[in-house]
Amino acid sequence: MADPGERDDERGLTGAEAARLLEEVGPNEIPERRRNPVFAFLARYWGPMPWLLELAAALALLAGHVTETAVILVLLTINAVVGQAQSRSAQRAVAALGRELEARVPVLRDGAWADIAARELVPGDVVSLALGAIAPADVRVTSGDADVDLSALTGESLPRPVAAGDGLPAGAVMCRGAVRARVTATGERSELGRTAALVRDARPRSRQQGLLFQIVRSMMYVGVAASVVVGVRALVAGSGLVDVASLVVTFLMGAVPVALPAVLAIVQAASARALSREGVLVTRLDAVEDAAGIDVFCLDKTGTITANRLEVTEVVPLCDRSKGDALALAALSCETTGAEAIDAAILRAAGARGQAGRQLAYTPFDPALRRTEATACLADGTTVLLAKGAPRTLAPGDEAVQRHVEELSARGLRCVAVTLDGAPLGLLGLSDPPREDAAELVARVRAHGVRPLMLTGDDVAVAREVARSVGIGDRLLRAADLRGLAEADQIALVEASDGFAEVLPSDKHLIVRLLQEAGHSVGMTGDGVNDAPALAQAELGCAVDGATDVARSAASAVLTREGLGGIVDTLDESRRSYQRMLTWVVNKVTKVVEVVALLSAGYLLTGDMLVSLMGMSLLVLANDFATMSIATDNVRTSSSPDAWDLRSVTAAAGALGALFALEDLLVAALGAFVLHLDAAQLQTLVMYALVVNSQVRILTVRERGRLWESAPSAGMLAVAALVTALFTVLVLLGWVVPALAPAAVVATLSVCAVGGLALDAAKVALFRRFSVG
Repeated sequence: MADPGERDDERGLTGAEAARLLEEVGPNEIPERRRNPVFAFLARYWGPMPWLLELAAALALLAGHVTETAVILVLLTINAVVGQAQSRSAQRAVAALGRELEARVPVLRDGAWADIAARELVPGDVVSLALGAIAPADVRVTSGDADVDLSALTGESLPRPVAAGDGLPAGAVMCRGAVRARVTATGERSELGRTAALVRDARPRSRQQGLLFQIVRSMMYVGVAASVVVGVRALVAGSGLVDVASLVVTFLMGAVPVALPAVLAIVQAASARALSREGVLVTRLDAVEDAAGIDVFCLDKTGTITANRLEVTEVVPLCDRSKGDALALAALSCETTGAEAIDAAILRAAGARGQAGRQLAYTPFDPALRRTEATACLADGTTVLLAKGAPRTLAPGDEAVQRHVEELSARGLRCVAVTLDGAPLGLLGLSDPPREDAAELVARVRAHGVRPLMLTGDDVAVAREVARSVGIGDRLLRAADLRGLAEADQIALVEASDGFAEVLPSDKHLIVRLLQEAGHSVGMTGDGVNDAPALAQAELGCAVDGATDVARSAASAVLTREGLGGIVDTLDESRRSYQRMLTWVVNKVTKVVEVVALLSAGYLLTGDMLVSLMGMSLLVLANDFATMSIATDNVRTSSSPDAWDLRSVTAAAGALGALFALEDLLVAALGAFVLHLDAAQLQTLVMYALVVNSQVRILTVRERGRLWESAPSAGMLAVAALVTALFTVLVLLGWVVPALAPAAVVATLSVCAVGGLALDAAKVALFRRFSVG
């Protein structure tokens, strides 16, 4: 194979050569270590929650309850199947997002430049790397010069200058200049590839998931503790080990949250799908959950609040010509293609005013003279020399010019001076104006109870003008004011400001971290290399449409449409996700307390279990189907950030669970003393009451106010109706459990219906007392 380093830099590889090399060396990517789907499925039987159910199954088998053992294993399998299906769905969603976000690189092939996917690069390809690009493979610079950020690869804190002949590793970030380079190694053969292969499966853990598992762990402790107390009571009363094992199994099944993994997966997948329809691609699924608590949103100015496009905002004539004439003549001093941002802005502004003449010659910006020059023939045939540059260069010592410059600068405008044959012609005030939807976005963010904070590398005058115009405020400080202060003073300064100007990338990261240290949950938007550290640090990092590769790779969500509405959409969806998980937690805590209190009180009062092991197995099955419907329920978003208060949630749900247990005891008393049921029928009656109350409980706790104030989803209603109907038929016909008379079924439904309304009123009072929701 010919040495790729000897290829012609003017033509690059041919398509045939590139195809052959791609076949030989493979795609430029780190191969994903795909897990055997069989092993992945079996792994769902391994973990703290599966262990408890497996222990319950083993104890049930030892106690001779073969049918109950089979039911427990079916429960485990159902949840493993649902979890695996949702995981595969999430993996496909992430893979699709990856294809949407796949980096593309300008590559020279067959003598022409074209953007191709980075994964199709091969050794010998000639690539162009502009500001903000990430080196897609190991390369060697052939022309140009730049500064590159290698901090993610080598830990170097300062950019490294590179020029022709220098090598760059994959992952190097272009932070100044541009280069042309030749690819030397791709995929796992690159320096970054060898490192990335070791960490490709690393994933950050969600704060919300940790809180949920903490609540679940506490509930399991309650179940285990109750089973120990009742088990000791049974041993003291003379029960055998087999009977005690049955008691323990029943309590464990009542406390283990079998459906949690499946519910979490369904909620995350539903949120990601909903956001994708709004033009937000979520690259880290659990970030949507964490975003519910965001109370400060840091907004990058350039490219986020503003359009990152200079516009001529003000024209100040410095002679006897009009503003229109001054602008038209200024256009003749520009390079006609408008490749430079200032020239493009002047040409756009002058475009509708017609031509003042024609350009004869153009001299680009000269670092020595610090100006551009152009020779032009005016409409009257006069030939003139036009120059454009900084006012202090073209009009030094002119007090009138200086006064105008100060006035424009105070308004946050950048000044450019234009001269005609050496005499001042006019001043142009340029700015990067806010997006049309920026002020509306800031207002909507504030309406969500979130404080906007602007961060920008621009000078403080520019930043203050933009922040004031979009409604953020005018308490803009310099980032330098933070440096050197003690952390407590830094936090106080950040808390008191509306934003910071003249920031470095490290300053943005510091500000986000300081806010987090102060107890805030932080969102961050950005589009550039300098935003990447802060995007990665924030609970929710949003890369806006058109962001650089490094910003998108650091973010947890990417906006794919112009405008900033996706930010508010993400806040709304995250709060819906929170409300669904709050419903699940309240329902779970209420159910555990209800079941544990009922079984404990029943055993201590009667010396027998009020629910059989088979009844508990069926109850867990019914509960799992019902709780999965919570993941797609209709919910209303809150008007302020959501934060988990575990003590309040547990207290309110625990008290509600105790009230449900009292209602269940009332049904048991009705069955024993009014309907005169035998022990086996009484167990069926209490099991049936628990099943019906499970549906009532879910429909009750899903709404923070009275249950009729909002409609549940059609899926939730269908599941509740289906479970209730199936169990009604089951107890009437006596399938698996002893049969009940129709009178007992009607009495149970009546008590649960009337009691449900009373318990709904109690729920509202408890939620208000403990500020739940």
